[in-house]
Amino acid sequence: MNETWIILGATSSIAKAFAREVATRGDAVFLAGRDMDDLKETANDCGLRGARHAEAVAFDARDPGNYAKIIARLTKEEGQINAAVFVGSMPDQSEIDADPNLIAGTVTDSFTGPAHFLQLLAPLLEERGCGTIVGTGSVAGDRGRLGNYVYGAAKAGFHTYLSGLRNRLGRAGVHVLTVKPGMVDTAMTWGLDGLVLVVGPEKVASDILKAVKKKRNTVYSPFPWRYIMLIIRCIPEPIFKKLSI
Repeated sequence: MNETWIILGATSSIAKAFAREVATRGDAVFLAGRDMDDLKETANDCGLRGARHAEAVAFDARDPGNYAKIIARLTKEEGQINAAVFVGSMPDQSEIDADPNLIAGTVTDSFTGPAHFLQLLAPLLEERGCGTIVGTGSVAGDRGRLGNYVYGAAKAGFHTYLSGLRNRLGRAGVHVLTVKPGMVDTAMTWGLDGLVLVVGPEKVASDILKAVKKKRNTVYSPFPWRYIMLIIRCIPEPIFKKLSI
């Protein structure tokens, strides 16, 4: 069956690695984001790697005015429609503490914007009775931490949304995967202190595709973060609130 991927936030390093992987399979890719020059370069690269079709489309999580237009374009594609979400923004918590107005943009980029788009896409996938949604959250969403609790709260909300969407769409034969990356060598983490188990975008992309193939509900990347976050979640709150993690 022909597969088509709409990749939101396709200028991110992980998204590009993911796009390259599915392009080599001959899938069609729609690369969505704000930097059209960057997206067109990635589309050209995907075409050279074997993508059946590669196209750059304008997408801004904070401007839902063109969401319906993108959905309408996808309906013209035959076969299975898939979506992969790599959208998000993570200002320093100190910047948000100084300017709480940054909260709205962080939550829109990391949760409500992608959720709005997926909510519009869901009926198309239900109608076709197939498809995959990959939603990229974060280990930061597993527990509110001193260093990034606004970003973590946004991703926690996205995790819960994806869980509910999985419950809904699974009844129609659609697979929804929640991805929780740890520390990844991307622009979002450059310059941060205390990084551990840092992996490249290619590793995360590979883990995602393996999880899609196995129909996993949730995947941590790299895998040891599953156990790290289990320990962190189990720390009693009176102790946890005294820790600087």
